[in-house]
Amino acid sequence: MRKWNYPDILKRVSLLATVALVLSGCTGSSILDPKGPVGAEQKYLIMTSFFLMLIVVIPVIVMTILFACRYNYVKNAKYSPNWSHSNKIEVVVWAVPLAIIVILSVLTWRSTHALDPHRVPESDRDPIVIQVMALDWKWLFVYPEQGIASVNELAFPVDTPVEFRVSSNSVMNSFFIPQLGSQIYAMAGMENTVHLMATEEGTYPGMSANYSGHGFSGMHFKALATSDEGFQQWVDSVRQSSETLQQDSFNELAKPSRDNPVEYFSTVTPGLYTDIVNSYITSGDSSHHGAEE
Repeated sequence: MRKWNYPDILKRVSLLATVALVLSGCTGSSILDPKGPVGAEQKYLIMTSFFLMLIVVIPVIVMTILFACRYNYVKNAKYSPNWSHSNKIEVVVWAVPLAIIVILSVLTWRSTHALDPHRVPESDRDPIVIQVMALDWKWLFVYPEQGIASVNELAFPVDTPVEFRVSSNSVMNSFFIPQLGSQIYAMAGMENTVHLMATEEGTYPGMSANYSGHGFSGMHFKALATSDEGFQQWVDSVRQSSETLQQDSFNELAKPSRDNPVEYFSTVTPGLYTDIVNSYITSGDSSHHGAEE
């Protein structure tokens, strides 16, 4: 059997640490850089759970290395072939995991209520409503109060709660703006609601967090958090578009496309979003606009 020396062990530990740091970038640092109260609460939950897990993980890693070194290299280590029980070890083995479970249970109960997607973030402003429709493979945003719509880009003022009403005209998707928080599923014939709010101006990437076919990788959008004046300017720019959104133009827009560019619609037929959602209920068919799998 090959015996490792200390330099070999250190090299392997260093390699594992480097790989872990590299892979950590794949999860998306935006989740750990929240720009709203919901995202901040989620970051707190993630980091608290992570450090609680380290209470178990770090000692196990350290003891694994120490035991391997001790019983491979120390010739005078105590040999106890009949050893089978230790009350002290049993207390540690059971007490620490139980304490972590209790703490995580409390955190889960608390976060379940704090991160309820239907809960409106605290603000002295009334929420604005944005209707979200997942298409193949793009996002349609309808502003019923402003009478406009856009594709793969939305805007809203900071410090103002946004009520996203999310549905799909195709297979199931997931609406997600990582820096603002909670993702919510988009399903044909159903409407899910999620309330989010940005506390800082900026452009935040949005995405589909649920695989939906060949064009899934390009199903991204931009969320623009602006000042009140900036939001009004964005609305005015959309109203300058020559395109309008009616049933016929929606049917054309709903056709599968990849890496769809940003589009603006200066007017929208009132109730179009609701009619599309209800069409699946009345027809009883949620597959006639499905994506190619």
